[in-house]
Amino acid sequence: MAKKLAKKTKNTSPVDSATKGSGEESYSAKDIYVLEGLDPVRKRPGMYIGSTGVSGLHHLIWEVVDNSIDEAMAGYAKNIAITLLPANRVMVVDDGRGIPVDIHKQTKKSALETVLTTLHAGGKFGGDAYKVSGGLHGVGVSVVNALSVWLKAEVSRGGALWVQEYVRGKPKYAVKKIGKSEGTGTAVTFEPDPEIFDTIQFDWDAILEHLRQQAYLTRGVRMTIIDQRQSIETKDKKGVTRAPAQSHSFYFEGGITSYVRYLNRNETPKHDTIYYAQKEVAVGDKKIFVEAAMQYTEDIQSKEMGFANNIYTPEGGMHLTGFRTALTRVLNDYGKKNDYFKKDDENFIGDDVREGLTAIVSVKLLSSQLQFEGQTKAKLGNPEARTAVETVVADTFEEFLEKHPDNARSILEKAFLAQRARKAAKAAKETVLRKGALDGLMLPGKLADCQSRKPEESELYIVEGDSAGGSAKSARDRRNQAILPLRGKILNVEKARLDKMLASKEIRSLIIALGAAIGNDYDQSRLRYHRIIIMTDADVDGAHIRTLLLTLFYRYFKPMIEAGYLYIAQPPLYRVARGKDVRYAYSDEEKDRVVKEIQKLKEEKERARGKGGKESPAEKEPEEEQEETSEEAEGGEKTKGVSIQRYKGLGEMNPEQLWETTMDPAQRVMLQVSIEDAEEADHIFDVLMGDEVLPRKKFIQTHAKAVKNLDI
Repeated sequence: MAKKLAKKTKNTSPVDSATKGSGEESYSAKDIYVLEGLDPVRKRPGMYIGSTGVSGLHHLIWEVVDNSIDEAMAGYAKNIAITLLPANRVMVVDDGRGIPVDIHKQTKKSALETVLTTLHAGGKFGGDAYKVSGGLHGVGVSVVNALSVWLKAEVSRGGALWVQEYVRGKPKYAVKKIGKSEGTGTAVTFEPDPEIFDTIQFDWDAILEHLRQQAYLTRGVRMTIIDQRQSIETKDKKGVTRAPAQSHSFYFEGGITSYVRYLNRNETPKHDTIYYAQKEVAVGDKKIFVEAAMQYTEDIQSKEMGFANNIYTPEGGMHLTGFRTALTRVLNDYGKKNDYFKKDDENFIGDDVREGLTAIVSVKLLSSQLQFEGQTKAKLGNPEARTAVETVVADTFEEFLEKHPDNARSILEKAFLAQRARKAAKAAKETVLRKGALDGLMLPGKLADCQSRKPEESELYIVEGDSAGGSAKSARDRRNQAILPLRGKILNVEKARLDKMLASKEIRSLIIALGAAIGNDYDQSRLRYHRIIIMTDADVDGAHIRTLLLTLFYRYFKPMIEAGYLYIAQPPLYRVARGKDVRYAYSDEEKDRVVKEIQKLKEEKERARGKGGKESPAEKEPEEEQEETSEEAEGGEKTKGVSIQRYKGLGEMNPEQLWETTMDPAQRVMLQVSIEDAEEADHIFDVLMGDEVLPRKKFIQTHAKAVKNLDI
């Protein structure tokens, strides 16, 4: 956790530097470098794929698959296959038109070579080849070529099969015809460059989730994922046959309606009929195709996902703004028209009508007209997309409510319940989060605060119970470590609205201690600690408390997790000692290894003494520590000469041990909590902490064998 310190340098003005001495003469045209072809990609890969870590590695697959999906959206491809091959190779095949292989007028090279060796070259930047296309960074398969140690492109087109290979973006030979072909399509096989990426290990689950999402958004296209990295051998009378280790195929005729049903698979729906609308509308001189699907559930959380040309926009944008505006207006109008509102009832606001909502909004427009905010395209910026979505949803959702009055009643009842809960929560927040508390003038009495008032160097340890709290308070560094003990298990916020949640004394204490408010009022700039550390016992109850706290932080303090401020402490499970040789083990496997090391050291000393060696005074063990204890180890063997203490809770550690193992920044081990897949994280919290019992039972049965250190 130690911070890196930069060397201090003299603050010199650029103007001053330019006018002093001979600097002017030493800086000339020869110092200006022009990177040609794909060199910029290899020099600065992060600019093109986001990072050289795991996400960047997988982005290579997405770029190639996006080209195939573009063919599907244009109506030419029906099948896309992604195969993970041995030696870290990936092959993507589609049955689209095939990349053109004729000579390009501008580059004087084959169009295939042009696409694979030139940035911003392709059919998406003009003309009619692709009216709608995706791709995250707009640089395409040429970046994959640049960042691969080897790539091969095969094209079936015009009755012939064409091929070209590349090494780190450089063609090995010109595009050549190698045979005949009956169909059409493109196959791209590549091997990521180990000189570029930190590690080359493709994640099957991550690939599966991404392609499942793309299959939902591309109705009627079959996507098959095959893992051939490890084949399974079977023997019969005919000999040995090998099959892929795993494979999966996605095909969704229902499109985003099926996606909504999938997202709600562990929820109780408020209405059976899923609202769906699709329509192309003209806004000015732009035509925009709009798709929207939604369903309400008994849940209090909402799931709203926006896509633009199949690109997921996690921060929303104009399309989601238009959807929310139309949704709120239509429900207010319908409620008044059908006398659901009483005389003094207030109109619904956005939060009221979005509670329990699962919605997918997808827009498609000309690639050349697509506008995003930021390089990673997390937010759609097209104002006309808001108008298009608002128009389509306003017209069709009103019609949906008229056709399905029972569904309309269920939706309005849900909105009225959310409205009452919002008002109750507002009153509770005004009580809990009054100005004095937020300013730190009324911190909870059980909080042992730190002396520092700088959030960037301050830590808050959340511990369970007064016993662990007492040890932690004695062990801590008072300068920058604060301790907040919580009594018992906090409320499961997955099942409770904000007003009920704020009635919990323990949760109120935590909110006030953090100082940044909660929900819509959350202000990260006022957060009093930049390291919030969950420190619970290493048993079942501790794991449950940790899960409850993680649920609270994920649902109401997500920006804190995204900023990297949330951690989980890793206290040891065992203290293993022989005399003055004291060691700590964090798992059963580590305990067994430590015991063997200590026993081996003991045997070596005994052999040395048997050969005439004498034990030095420093090696002699104090009499009170010479008593040998034993513990029955796995396999029925006895561990002699070693004292093994199993920590059932943090309260069993004295302050020195707790500091040494869990709180000392120089030695401690902590896990930083991050959200790699928000959709999957949301699903896991629904399963583990939601109302539905059967999905939780299935999850426990599936993963029971993977649980270690289970106390019964």
